[in-house]
Amino acid sequence: MTNPLAGLFKARQRDAARSALYAGSVHRCGAYLATQSAPTIPRQTRLTRAIGTLTASVDSPAADPFDALLTVGERALEAGGADGLGLALDVAENATRLRRRSRAAWRLHGAALDGLGRDDEALESYERYLALVEGGDGAAGTVRRIETLRQRRACRDALEAVAGTGAGVEKTAELLRQRLARDGAGDPGVRRLAELYGTYRRLVERDAVPEALPDTTTPVGVAGLRALLTGRSVCVVAGTDAVARGGLGPEIDRYDVVVRCDAVRIDAPGTGARTDLHAVSPRGDTPWEGPAWTLPTGIRLVFDAQVPRWRRTVRQRLVPGAQRHVGDVSLRRPLSDPALIGEDGWGEDAGTAFSVVRLLDFLDVSPRLDLIGFGPSGAGGLRPAEAAWVRDHSTRIDDIDNRADRADSTMRIALR
Repeated sequence: MTNPLAGLFKARQRDAARSALYAGSVHRCGAYLATQSAPTIPRQTRLTRAIGTLTASVDSPAADPFDALLTVGERALEAGGADGLGLALDVAENATRLRRRSRAAWRLHGAALDGLGRDDEALESYERYLALVEGGDGAAGTVRRIETLRQRRACRDALEAVAGTGAGVEKTAELLRQRLARDGAGDPGVRRLAELYGTYRRLVERDAVPEALPDTTTPVGVAGLRALLTGRSVCVVAGTDAVARGGLGPEIDRYDVVVRCDAVRIDAPGTGARTDLHAVSPRGDTPWEGPAWTLPTGIRLVFDAQVPRWRRTVRQRLVPGAQRHVGDVSLRRPLSDPALIGEDGWGEDAGTAFSVVRLLDFLDVSPRLDLIGFGPSGAGGLRPAEAAWVRDHSTRIDDIDNRADRADSTMRIALR
């Protein structure tokens, strides 16, 4: 004989378990907010509002708070950082317990784990999501991400086998420097180690183009930048008073590609009117809070050694219509990237002008590469070591405005 109270008891148990999961999520949200300052940026404000909506829906007997819970997770993912990703993961774990077949919950779970660098667990969650989607919307992007994670795992295994350290990829960069100093760049083992490490770093940073690029902006990588510059004459122009007063504007504008750096001053008779490539290195603890990049340019390259900060800065400071292309993650640190120049000695505070000059020289696709307004002793903002590199690699140095006062003259340094 069936006990009619058994079903009621089980239903009450399920309701209690559901309530406990929602209550746990609200408590976790409160703990997150307690560690944050007052929201000052749109993404943080959206997360705070989503938490308020979740709290209100949990307290309402007639509401189903599941969608509000997922929204909190998405907003936490958007907020980023270790705290935001941690909150997103906690929310996603409760969401998957509440509804084991929720596609959105498993996708959120995978994305949070992915952001935290927990590749193998992220793969499992993405595969759970993919099994539930059955080829529906969003599946293609997840398939690509799964393939990237699988390639990364295979590359990591190969890298650890070649390195032979058993310490993981974290120690590989230092090992690569040691072997390069000991055996030289021509050693087959060094070349193989450098190739694998460069591939792994690229796979780690793949898909790190900011999600919300303006519709008019196309990301460009190393190959794309090389194609845009091949066969074109290039000049990198310093933003100095000497250049502004030098009357070289028409000559500067005769170059195919005019490159300017950081805060740009345009005074057409002296500086020229065009900016075809704008390179910028955001500085400070919160570079994403700087002024928007409104200077019209064909290509904008943003340099930053830290991927999360780079993504956030690019996402917040780009202006629709102000550029046709923006450098992707493969171009964010050309000096130290082992898959590019791979010279760590310059440090994170390397000057923007030197970073872009060194990148252009490395690409080696421009028949003419000149620096205007940068003196061989450091004029134009080059640090002493950077100025020395430019001087040592120059083919010609000219005083091109014929000023009597050499201290205020404009120099042109040819690297080609």
